[in-house]
Amino acid sequence: MASPLLAVLDAEVAPVLDLLTVPQVMARLQLGRSAVYDLLRSGQLASITLGRARRIPTHALTDFIRTRLEQEAA
Repeated sequence: MASPLLAVLDAEVAPVLDLLTVPQVMARLQLGRSAVYDLLRSGQLASITLGRARRIPTHALTDFIRTRLEQEAA
């Protein structure tokens, strides 16, 4: 059995791809449903479709926030 320290290190080296739902993104960004779908439609926020479900990878949300912060700083 792997030690807890090794499990943490493995998670840092190979992060798990977490997928968020639109309501989860709404809560994290404190935006409404239409605003989140506008970001998805415009390509500012990347997503994947699984059947009829839309999912946003956590790294896509992080990239979106980082890009917006850089734009605001410039």
